[in-house]
Formats: sequence, structure tokens, C-alpha cells
Amino acid sequence: MLIFLAAFLPTRFSIFRSRAALELENLALRHQIGVLQRSVRKRPRLTPLDRLLWVWLFAIWSDWRSALAIVQPETVIAWHRKSFRLFWTWKVRLGKTGRPTVAREVRHLIRRMCRENPSWGAPRIHGELLKLGIHIAEQREQIHVALL
Repeated sequence: MLIFLAAFLPTRFSIFRSRAALELENLALRHQIGVLQRSVRKRPRLTPLDRLLWVWLFAIWSDWRSALAIVQPETVIAWHRKSFRLFWTWKVRLGKTGRPTVAREVRHLIRRMCRENPSWGAPRIHGELLKLGIHIAEQREQIHVALL
């Protein structure tokens, strides 16, 4: 009787869930069965692709913990944090660290606009630069205006 209830109740609740949530749960459960089938040892062996799948499920599916059986939820969260750190480490190694430099001519133009139009603030200077086709963050003008 207990086995029947254990199978019957989740089935009844699944009627109210979306199709995407059911498909994600199905994917997660099938993946765990595949990991257990290929692991002959007592402890399941997870490959980096297995971990990537769970990090992806963590990012897109809010109820991922309900389908997780072979590892602890904290482990998946740790994998997600590690992948986030690795991504930013890789991004920094590309050589583009910090803010991009602003051309000297643009800096002189900002200072000139500030001098000639003392009532203009950073948003107005930013708008005028955009009209000229110069794409620069508004924060930079605030820094440059403050230097004057």
C-alpha cells in the first residue's frame, strides 16, 4: 500500500506542473540513472559533463533539488560557484582587464564641453557624445568632469 501511495501522489501533483518542468525532471532522473548504470563502484563517478549538466539545471530550473538523488544540493551549488569563478578567470586572462581606455581626443572634448557649458551635467554630456557617435559610459564623464 505504501509503494502505491508513494507512486500515486507525485503523479497526481505532476498534473499541475508545467510541461517544461516535467521534461527537466525527466532529464535529471534519466541522467542520474545513466550515471549509476555506468558506475560499477559504490560511489557514483561524475564526469565534468555531468557536473556541467547539473550546473545548467541549477541555473534554469527552480525545482532542481527535488530530482537530485546522487549528490547533495550543496555540491551542485559549489560546482556552480566554481564554474562562475573559472569563467571570470578565463575572461580576465584574455587581456581585457578593467575599463577600456578613452582616447585623448575624447577626454579633451569632454573637458571642453564641461568648460563651455557649466550647467551641463554628466547625463547631458553623455547624450551629446552619443549624438556625435562616441559610445562611452556615463560614469566616465562623471569622473572626467570631477577632475576639472
